[in-house]
Amino acid sequence: MSYQMNLRIWRGTAKGGGLVDYPVTVADGEVVLDLVHRVQSTQAGDLAVRWNCKAGKCGSCSAEINGRPRLMCMTRMSALPRDAITITPLRTFPVIRDLVCDVSFNYRKAMEIPSFTPPADLKPGEYRMRQADVTRPQEFRKCIECWLCQTVCHVIRDHDDNKPAFAGPRFFIRHAELDMHPLDTADRRDQLREAHGLGLCNITKCCTEVCPEGIKITDNAIIPMKERVVDRRYDPLRRLFPRWRRKPGSEPGKDGPASPDA
Repeated sequence: MSYQMNLRIWRGTAKGGGLVDYPVTVADGEVVLDLVHRVQSTQAGDLAVRWNCKAGKCGSCSAEINGRPRLMCMTRMSALPRDAITITPLRTFPVIRDLVCDVSFNYRKAMEIPSFTPPADLKPGEYRMRQADVTRPQEFRKCIECWLCQTVCHVIRDHDDNKPAFAGPRFFIRHAELDMHPLDTADRRDQLREAHGLGLCNITKCCTEVCPEGIKITDNAIIPMKERVVDRRYDPLRRLFPRWRRKPGSEPGKDGPASPDA
């Protein structure tokens, strides 16, 4: 059954703006993006909004709905109050226009991470990966780069001056994905600590709560990487014998195949 309601959308640019009310009709089964499109086609043809797949896989339609970062295409109207809904752009990133933000910060951080680096002498077909090796980092590859975890992270949300020294949750899972790959030979742990600010994260799990793909960012990526960074920097054996290295296979998912229980 359809009903009437007010859709409050933030309109403006980097110079300023405000909320504008649009009366809309809501039909059964609709999502927030449906209403935004209806407003765009019938009341505000100049409304700026990003979207692409409308299936929760491209991450383009990120916004803050009633103050919570969400994907507009995956937020059903039936799960929201019927009196009024407020839609605002992601607060952490500079506004370009209306609901469109400048998220180039994230792409600059992505370029700072060294790419996958296999052994130089490894030839095609010489290595067979076990299913455990595939499964462990597979979770992190589900990321659709919607930037919800980035915008909800208070380290950069509330402290803009932290951005140069803090990569954010999305790129912590990228580090973890590469570091846990048994064929990757690059060591990114010093960069993760010194340039990307892993130590600034105090594991509040807010990034995990908003992830539309259900990635356990804190438990499966950030905490394990914190442990590896601490092991590298504070292990007393490494301090006494700086040239000492672990034997191959002693560090699951990095120096050798992960155990089935890893």
